[in-house]
Amino acid sequence: MTAQAHQEEFDRKQKLRFNKLQKRLRREVGQAIEAFNLIEEGDRVMVCLSGGKDSFTMLEILMSLQKSAPVKFDLVAVNMDQKQPGFPEHILPAYLDQLDIEYHIIEKDTYSVVKSVIPEGKTTCGLCSRLRRGTLYGFADEIGCNKIALGHHRDDIIETMFLNMFHGGKLKAMPPKLVSDDGKNMVIRPLAYAREKDIAEFAELKGYPIIPCNLCGSQENLQRASIKEMLQDWDKRFPGRIETMFKAMCNVVPSHLADEKLFDFKGLKHGYAHGIADSDSVLTLTTSHAHEPQLSSGVQQFEKIDLQNLS
Repeated sequence: MTAQAHQEEFDRKQKLRFNKLQKRLRREVGQAIEAFNLIEEGDRVMVCLSGGKDSFTMLEILMSLQKSAPVKFDLVAVNMDQKQPGFPEHILPAYLDQLDIEYHIIEKDTYSVVKSVIPEGKTTCGLCSRLRRGTLYGFADEIGCNKIALGHHRDDIIETMFLNMFHGGKLKAMPPKLVSDDGKNMVIRPLAYAREKDIAEFAELKGYPIIPCNLCGSQENLQRASIKEMLQDWDKRFPGRIETMFKAMCNVVPSHLADEKLFDFKGLKHGYAHGIADSDSVLTLTTSHAHEPQLSSGVQQFEKIDLQNLS
């Protein structure tokens, strides 16, 4: 086979791989939008573009879905230039100028604020992200966007759950949809079902002009890095474990945890289905289970057994 033939075969395989990835990402984003009602008729969505692989991919997939979606919605790309040393401020405008999309570049020197507060050598990511989030929330109001799309993916969500479990004592992650504390902004995460390795490969095949996230010189969040390493190791040694963990996050049973604020353990009573005394869950104690009680939310339903027919 000649060098040209080799190149043509390589290009063919790359194209097939790209099409497969694009189709998968479109499907997963579409499923997340439908499952959580992330985007509705008439929405004006501010797509936060950091210059990383995740936000580039999110913008691409949302623009693609916009063309065929059953509802009409607008997209506005927004980047925040935080005046980090060496930030290539020309890259994103040059990229966005090629797209048929409204965009804005916010210039705000949060870098100096962070450096004045955080000691040298310490991780600045937490404060930096809070300052950025506050600015973006306010800007969304200014430009009339009722939703803010962030590029967090499935792996980010799982990592955050373990971070909160190991270091915060909470069973908490990143929700696909969230209303801000003041009730003014709604945050959506369209990539909630997407895998990071798919996004990384898609971004590489697209050749996005990636801007590194460590221009500020901050040390990586060591706790998150440790969690990421743990999950990557699990993914190699136990294929499918990550998928199962995310599925578990979407299938929570409060009655089988221990948070008394989510489930009324003190109110459980004998003689009622699952111990819940309400008008819709009275248990008829017959072996045929002719009456099927309606379960309250947060209760797991188990298979019922006909004792008379057991051999």
